[in-house]
Formats: sequence, C-alpha cells, structure tokens
Amino acid sequence: MTPREEELVARLLLERQDLIDEYFRDKRWKELLALVRFARRDVPTDLAATDPARYRTLRDQITRSYLRGGGAFSQEKLANRVAS
Repeated sequence: MTPREEELVARLLLERQDLIDEYFRDKRWKELLALVRFARRDVPTDLAATDPARYRTLRDQITRSYLRGGGAFSQEKLANRVAS
C-alpha cells in the first residue's frame, strides 16, 4: 500500500469509526495498521495554517478514536499479522 493509500484508508476509518469493528472481523490488518500509523504520527501542524478546518476535523477524529480505545492497538502486532 502506498503512503497516499494508507492515508486515505486511515482517514476513512477515522471518519467512519463504526467500520473499525468490521475491519477487525474481516481481518483487514493492512488497513488497521494504516490507521494506527496515521494516528500515532498525528495531524501535521502545518495543516493548521493551510487548512484549519481539516486540521480540526482530523484532530477531533483522532481524539475520538483514542477515547474509543484506539490507543490499545499495537502497531507491532498488526505489522506481524500483515507479514504472516
């Protein structure tokens, strides 16, 4: 998956967090790994100056994801599942 594809998948899952459970059920490890990587990198701060609305939206979505338990996802374990 390219970096752009990872970003698009992560943004989709942040926007539609109800899909995360489905992705787990369907064992879509690559997409879930993309979400974890994106959330851990956080929203680029320069986006706050160039597109403040998008910055706030992404920040809110990442915060909501963490409040729903997204911080418990292990990037290492998901990477191992992708590799196997």
